[in-house]
Amino acid sequence: MPELPEVEITARLLDRALAGRRVDSALAPGINALKTYDPPLSALEGRTIAGVRRRGKNLIVDVDGDLALLIHLMSAGRLQLFDKPAGPRDRTSRLLVRFEPLAGETERPELRLREFGSKQAAWVKLLPAGQLEQDEALAKLGPEAWPDPGSAEELRELLDAPRPLHSLLRDQRTIAGIGRSWVDEILWEARLSPYKRGADLDPEEAVALREAIVSTLDGAIRHYEETVALPIPDKLPMPLKVHRHEGEPCPRCGETLRAVHFEDYVVAYCPREQTDGRVLKDRRLSRLLK
Repeated sequence: MPELPEVEITARLLDRALAGRRVDSALAPGINALKTYDPPLSALEGRTIAGVRRRGKNLIVDVDGDLALLIHLMSAGRLQLFDKPAGPRDRTSRLLVRFEPLAGETERPELRLREFGSKQAAWVKLLPAGQLEQDEALAKLGPEAWPDPGSAEELRELLDAPRPLHSLLRDQRTIAGIGRSWVDEILWEARLSPYKRGADLDPEEAVALREAIVSTLDGAIRHYEETVALPIPDKLPMPLKVHRHEGEPCPRCGETLRAVHFEDYVVAYCPREQTDGRVLKDRRLSRLLK
């Protein structure tokens, strides 16, 4: 699932390319993706894009005239700008916003929400700007994880619950933007066990965790600024050190990285630096032994 760094670079690149452009037409070929009907998509026609921004894992396309597109990519969605409209055989498009050509352009550029796989979970809403923050997708979000998650003490209070840090940091109602990939990187950077309970964080650990959140996400965004340009690729070059690297040496200490596998996600960690040398029980094996 695209997380804060991936959504942030998408918003930045699209904002630079689309701010000030006039909408020619808007269509929703993937009708299941469109979650609103009033105002209709046709209300976008003739209006100008004011900008593109991010809130948590959500993308917001602000439109002059007090409208906004609220978009969530879910696990397999991508919001990309192409220099010409999609062809008639395209089966991945869920939303198509076409723009009037500028001087020198021979085609109408197209902002395309595409989705891969069979789940079709990505969604888009067209809302009056005044209703945007009241939408449940934004109203329930916790504070932003980046660029400033608050002081170490504020973060400690935010995470003061009898739940594992890995779960708490992925809970968008607690703190917005972090998901399965970057939580592994953050906890590894902070040298904290994924199963340490938030309520057990001491002040020094809270300082380390705050620094890890900011530096990890900031580093990822800077990496994307240097390596990603339009058209945004389907798969971004994620600078991961731990996540997806099970069985490889830890970049810091050389210990073999381990992982705990769940049905739909994986927890990656370094036993030496995060769990006092303990190898956590793999849940796949646990199920087999029952």
